[in-house]
Amino acid sequence: MTIREQSPRQLRVGQEIKRIIAGEINQDRVRNLEDIDTLVTIMEAQVSPDLKYAEVFFVTSSSDYEELVREALQLASNHFRKIIASKTDLRYVPEIRFSVDRTLHEVDKIERLLRDPKVAQDLG
Repeated sequence: MTIREQSPRQLRVGQEIKRIIAGEINQDRVRNLEDIDTLVTIMEAQVSPDLKYAEVFFVTSSSDYEELVREALQLASNHFRKIIASKTDLRYVPEIRFSVDRTLHEVDKIERLLRDPKVAQDLG
């Protein structure tokens, strides 16, 4: 999905999708995640302009499980779509794709670079 400013409707639908999926995960209603020993946090849901596709970004407490969690969430996408359909009045329930949110990794990488003595010397 390309990065571009979302409409208010896209933002509202994305927030609602995020809330519903996070609620399902927090209440342990996703059987695919039962055997995976890591915390999963839904960070954001970006919806396409036609509201037919949604990319849901998540992070895990252990990076070792990211791909396993992504696969488990993707397998549960139809479950999430059914729940979203029952809790919203959307004409079309978006097709959901899950991705690992790399934003925190990038922030950490930049902070480590800025703390590097050579970089600090150049900045000072």
